[in-house]
Order: sequence, then structure tokens, then C-alpha cells
Amino acid sequence: MTQFYIGTKVIEAWPESQDGREGYAVKHTDGYVSWSPKEVFEKAYLPMGLDKTRIVPQMVDDFIANYEVHTFAPKTTVVKATLVNGYIITESSSCVDPTNYDEKLGQEICMKRIKDKIWELLGFMLQTAQNGVQFQKGVE
Repeated sequence: MTQFYIGTKVIEAWPESQDGREGYAVKHTDGYVSWSPKEVFEKAYLPMGLDKTRIVPQMVDDFIANYEVHTFAPKTTVVKATLVNGYIITESSSCVDPTNYDEKLGQEICMKRIKDKIWELLGFMLQTAQNGVQFQKGVE
């Protein structure tokens, strides 16, 4: 029976053309080497640089495709961040007294929370890529 699978793994790759097409040679952890067209590869893999063991601040920043800042009820800031994969993270910040409201400060607070969430999500993704997904059925 055919099923669908989600795959996440750490690979080593380098630019390499094949039959006049731009792409990447891909070395898997078991030593198997394959080739992938540039557009397919760049859609599937997150660049990590030379250290495959950690998430760095630039990766977190680069994962934010864009964000919008809105003010409500003149004391609440809401930031909606769209990530490069289309996932959306929304955070809010409010003050008690509208005379103390500062949208820039609210935005900074929201963006810190959003980046903290991205750190968590990318950390989860890296952990899965390094160790795979191994379910132990019947364990609670």
C-alpha cells in the first residue's frame, strides 16, 4: 500500500551541474551520493553553513519571509510573521495605560517572542534531522 511520508535529514551538498543543468550533488549520511536540480534542492533544504550541529541567529532571521505590525485599541501591538515555508506565527503585546503605548517597543517584544518560537521549531527540526523519527509503539 502506498503512503505519504515527511522526511527531514542533515545532508552534505555542493553545487554541481549535470547535463547543462544547475544543481547540487548530495551526500547522505550512509555515503550514498545523488544529484538534485537547483530549484528542487533549494526548496527542500535549509542552509546550515559549516556547522551541522546548531541553529545560529542568521538562520532564525532568514526564516522570516516578512512580517506585518498592527496597532489595536490604541494599546496593543500585533505582529504577524510569515515564515519562508508559509507557516504564520502571531504574537501580541499590550500595555495597561494607552498613554504609555509605544508601537516600536511592542513590535520588539513581539519579534523577540516570534524569534524564540522559530529557535524552538528549528531546533526540533534539527533534532529530527539528526536522529530521525523512531516511534516506540505501546509506550506511554
